Amino acid sequence: MGIVRVAEDVEAGVVGAGGGRGGGGGEVTAPLLRHSRKEDVGAVPAESKIRVEAAEECGGGAREDGGSLRMVLLSTAVAVCGSFEFGTCVGYSAPTQSEIVDEVGLSISEFAIFGSILTIGAMIGAVTSGHLADFLGRKMTLWISAPICIFGWLSIHLAKSAIMLYFGRILLGFSTGALSFAVPVFIAEIAPKNLRGGLATSNQLLICSGSSATYIIGALVAWRNLVLVGLVPCVLLLAGLFFIPESPRWLASVGREKEFHTALQKLRGENADISEEAVEIKEYIESLHSFPKARLQDLFLSKNIYAVVVGVGLMTFQQLGGINGVGFYASYIFTSAGTQISVILCCLFLTVLYEYLDCITTSGFSGKLGTILIGIIQIPITLFGAILMDRSGRRVLLMVSASGTFLGCFLTGISFYLKAQGLFPEWAPSLALSGILVYIGAYSIGMGPVPWVVMSEIFSINIKAIGGSLVTLVSWLGSFTISYSFSFLMDWSSAGTFFMFSAASLITILFTARLVPETKGRTLEEIQDSLNSRK
Repeated sequence: MGIVRVAEDVEAGVVGAGGGRGGGGGEVTAPLLRHSRKEDVGAVPAESKIRVEAAEECGGGAREDGGSLRMVLLSTAVAVCGSFEFGTCVGYSAPTQSEIVDEVGLSISEFAIFGSILTIGAMIGAVTSGHLADFLGRKMTLWISAPICIFGWLSIHLAKSAIMLYFGRILLGFSTGALSFAVPVFIAEIAPKNLRGGLATSNQLLICSGSSATYIIGALVAWRNLVLVGLVPCVLLLAGLFFIPESPRWLASVGREKEFHTALQKLRGENADISEEAVEIKEYIESLHSFPKARLQDLFLSKNIYAVVVGVGLMTFQQLGGINGVGFYASYIFTSAGTQISVILCCLFLTVLYEYLDCITTSGFSGKLGTILIGIIQIPITLFGAILMDRSGRRVLLMVSASGTFLGCFLTGISFYLKAQGLFPEWAPSLALSGILVYIGAYSIGMGPVPWVVMSEIFSINIKAIGGSLVTLVSWLGSFTISYSFSFLMDWSSAGTFFMFSAASLITILFTARLVPETKGRTLEEIQDSLNSRK
């Protein structure tokens, strides 16, 4: 029932199988030190001394501290305040359009700029966030994003003209772009491998929660007061960052050894054995230090190009599936299905199209009813996807999701074709409804959150900033491109547009099956070993 304390004895290799109480040789035995490599493990840094409690009545063995997950969960909770902020920024324009247009005197085109300029700021934030996260740290990047958001919200709250509104919206966009990179990367680097997928998906869950809060509260309060919904997560993020550790992997990458071990021990629990994970992280970081400092062109080297293709490919296909473009045409689709059903289905559809809620309000439906129902419905759908993330795996979830978006867009395309040709008019509304229902569920569970999770996992630590920024930029650029070109595509051919989206989903299935690696249940270092073995 005693406590075995392993310190200098571990380094000297004198702890025997009998726990140091005789009867043992001079070797270190499991479970005190476990190592997946063949190298000698004697050189464990002094900062990573291990304390293992062995309960003899339970058969002995190491036991992790009961509170080992508390700091991981707290750190994740603080980080996803940034995700909640992301959701409020994206969803803000939806319930406020009529009030802002009336009070500030904006034209419809000026308000369209107000809504879309967020994407421009987000692209700038995406480009710079990787460098910030590399040089200043993941925590500091989050910390910088929060006050920028605060200034953006205050600019909107005090706005008397379109210029002030645009300025505030650009600041929110910059912060959103930085958060869209920093939050999933931070969570992936602190989470245990068996929980990383679910915790990383909490990023998407809180984005939906932020937009839900904006929809529900925006239906009840004035647009200037709605700014408070965006300010609250900024304050919580700023305060919470004082109580959580920095990413251990980033600390190791910049040579802050003592802080690295302290942060890792804090995340895994006071009595947890961190020796194996610490050595694995350090060996991996040391192997990267033998290479020169990463540059943009390094992304296209043979050792990195695979991760770039996977990350950029997933984000590209996410946008080519039409998620943003379809949102612009939601009102027409649901109007063709009937008013009563349309209200409900429009809310479901906008589970993943929250930034385009104004499509409902301009179609004659009850905007307030729609926004409230969206807030109620969208969170459970995303939560279900988070539960599946670490059970089914990333690849399976992506392929099932892409299959669903293919079927949904294909059915919707057929409905437009039948309508245009005047064939089976009684079938067209049913096909549209069925297609959208399939599309909603499939995208929300897989194609929405999984590409962001994979992006945070596949890049090595030395190119994560550059690679992650590139992938995030591609996502925002794709969002802007599809949204802008959608109306032209619809003028060309409504049915053809949806058939194109369905074809993109079909290619996504093939892309995933052929190239996307399975990362479930692996440490980030194990993922890199697996990627390197494919060369």
